[in-house]
Amino acid sequence: MAKIIVITSGKGGVGKTTSCASLGSGLALRGYKTVMIDFDVGLRNLDLVLGCERRVVYDLVNVIQGEASLHQALIRDKRADDLFMLPASQTRDKDALTLEGVDQVIQALSMDFDYILCDSPAGIERGAQLAMYFADEAVLVTNPEVSSVRDTDRIIGLLQAKTQAAKNGGKVKEHLLLTRYNSQRVAEGEMLSLEDVQDILSVPLMGLIPESESVLKASNKGIPVIHEEGTDASIAYKDAVARLLGEEVPLKFVEPEKTGFLNRMFGGRK
Repeated sequence: MAKIIVITSGKGGVGKTTSCASLGSGLALRGYKTVMIDFDVGLRNLDLVLGCERRVVYDLVNVIQGEASLHQALIRDKRADDLFMLPASQTRDKDALTLEGVDQVIQALSMDFDYILCDSPAGIERGAQLAMYFADEAVLVTNPEVSSVRDTDRIIGLLQAKTQAAKNGGKVKEHLLLTRYNSQRVAEGEMLSLEDVQDILSVPLMGLIPESESVLKASNKGIPVIHEEGTDASIAYKDAVARLLGEEVPLKFVEPEKTGFLNRMFGGRK
């Protein structure tokens, strides 16, 4: 049976879909058959980050309503043979998703995949709650700023109260993924530190993704940034995947990078 992981956040724009695409790609590159489900009905973006938007014919709602089979709706990634994506609908309302329908889809996918990543809409509305309901684990994506961390704390409350695991007396395993981290700004007091965020949320750290120009460039090209070899973001996401799989990896990018004069004048994080 597949392990079901929700990629979630309290606030939009923190890098959740970007992270889902790179984590899914990383798992597939490690040999795990992985499928990502986009739950953001009406505002799908996962297909854009993967560069497969023109290949979408059927979507999650089509499958739930019996208008298409899973085989027809699943899209295989162009870069990793073990990675698939089930897109969200751009034209339907979020009420088109039902708990029973989502359950059926996840049960069917669990027979064929090692990992199911649920790319949740931001916030606490219906789509987000459906994305997290069946999760075994949760990756909480947040930026090191107060409103993002506060909203993530609200999501933790939902994970602990509104999921199938919680209703059965269990617990969804939580991981913290801190994105857009700028160690220099932290040192200058302009941004919450890693310790600040961990003190507030008390969630084990899975990854720290540095603020990097390569993330936006890769997204605009329809390429998960984990494929951008040699960049800080790629290295950080590969480390996060390793920790998700239970491996011990030293944490990078926490301290400001020591650079020479020319690099300070003209350089930037890749």
